[in-house]
Amino acid sequence: MRELVIDLAAVVHNLDVMRSRAGGAMVMGVVKANAYGHGMIEIAKTLESAGVDYLGVADNEEALQLRAAGLTVPVLTWLQHPEDDFKAAVSANIDLGLSSMEQLERVAEAAESLGTRANVHLKVDTGLGRNGAAQSDWHKVFKLAAQLQANEMIDVVGMFTHLSTTSEHDDMAQIGKFEAAVGEARDAGLSPRIRHLTASDGSLSYPDAHYEMVRVGAALYGLDPFSAGRAGEWGLRPVMTAKSSVVQVKRVEAGQGVSYGYLHKTEKATTLALVPVGYAEGLPRDATRHVQVLLNNRLYPILARIAMDQFVLDVGDDFVEVGDEVVLFGDPRTGASSVDEFAAACSTINYEIVTRMGGRFKRVYVGGE
Repeated sequence: MRELVIDLAAVVHNLDVMRSRAGGAMVMGVVKANAYGHGMIEIAKTLESAGVDYLGVADNEEALQLRAAGLTVPVLTWLQHPEDDFKAAVSANIDLGLSSMEQLERVAEAAESLGTRANVHLKVDTGLGRNGAAQSDWHKVFKLAAQLQANEMIDVVGMFTHLSTTSEHDDMAQIGKFEAAVGEARDAGLSPRIRHLTASDGSLSYPDAHYEMVRVGAALYGLDPFSAGRAGEWGLRPVMTAKSSVVQVKRVEAGQGVSYGYLHKTEKATTLALVPVGYAEGLPRDATRHVQVLLNNRLYPILARIAMDQFVLDVGDDFVEVGDEVVLFGDPRTGASSVDEFAAACSTINYEIVTRMGGRFKRVYVGGE
């Protein structure tokens, strides 16, 4: 048994928490990367039923999957590929986040061939150095966008950027650049109705930068966007519980080597419990000797090398039997490690841990209508 238990009621609760903090701004629920490992379609349907204003995904393939599943809420994509079929995206009424003149021209061509307008959000790079129009190109991009809009090929409904969250000083500098970019766009004849800049962390930190919409990803899944273990302080509830069960128990003598490389050898006669989860399921191999998992209301460290399909627990003289549940991480109120604790032990962030969970894990949804 390998399960990722996804609490849909907690997703709705977290949406309500972030909506209450948005100060009247619209809320985009970010469901990219299979909803951070939680299952994109199920999460998106839950958010749509709960009244989310927008959905956000990285690319058009994800957006088309949402439309194929029957989702009708507005969807924005922002990571465009040279081979993307913009006709399919425009036909499916997907909002397109665009970063260059070339992308604008291709989208306008697709819209013209369909006899319609494409909804566009212009993305500007204000300091993160990823996608988004460079400041030196803003004037040209805005001028072209205004021409294409005047020709009824596109409708520039929004403008956005993304914070680096490096420091308050850096974030405020980016906010200032974004304000300047919006001003330049307006001077070029554009009137973007939806400005959006903050993700979960910025939404909690900079209420004056909520503009017309906030983009909420990590917080929807009960994750502290600062990876500081403070999700509960924000009123957020954990959504994912990763669990399995013991499939073999054996008694061994002192000096028994356990798993590859013998990172762990038993110091005395002890009981070993085998759990069928490994790095094929997304459990980091480097978690060995760092993380603790919950078994029979007690936390045990994974002392032996995590393998592709399995790991072994040394439970000493404790009574354990085949079928006993093992929780890798979940709600800390149950005694399990939180995903923040699990991530910190792996020297990474909570986002990475939940997103990488997959392989032979089965997602089980609870708390839905």
